[in-house]
Amino acid sequence: MKKRSKDNLPVVVWLTGLSGAGKTTIAKELVKKFKEKSIPVEFLDGDIIRNIFPRTGFTREERDRHIKRIGFLAGILEKNGISVVASFISPYQESRDFVRNNCKNFFEVHVATPLEECERRDVKNLYARARAGEITHFTGIDDPYEVPENPEMTIDTTGKSVEACVNAILDRLGI
Repeated sequence: MKKRSKDNLPVVVWLTGLSGAGKTTIAKELVKKFKEKSIPVEFLDGDIIRNIFPRTGFTREERDRHIKRIGFLAGILEKNGISVVASFISPYQESRDFVRNNCKNFFEVHVATPLEECERRDVKNLYARARAGEITHFTGIDDPYEVPENPEMTIDTTGKSVEACVNAILDRLGI
């Protein structure tokens, strides 16, 4: 992706990583920074979308379909001059590639926080429930997470402030 200035085309910033990695926290702050710079932006988040469409499902097929739908939406917003900040586990390379190919200015951020740190942060006890077999198809436990092959950026949030992570992304974007 080319460096982007405030006057350039909109961008789709796609944050991917395990549950608890810091995707949503970073995304919310990125959206705030875009708005402060008067850049039209929409925030798409996995938990928010799943609350609107609760029967989305968690099998590989259902996750792929879900990410492709969101990627299609992100592409439409981008084509209409709106930047998108998206935070989705999006565990499979194939569906992330679909989104990348659907967008003109795609910037993938792999939020590569280690599983142990994600489990430590887990206020909803999702990891413990998955390990106990109460939740199935849980990424990182009984479902795989395919590490992005060529993300524009990789961030491990362990021991880093949200501000430092956001500033690193904005710097790479040229915003």
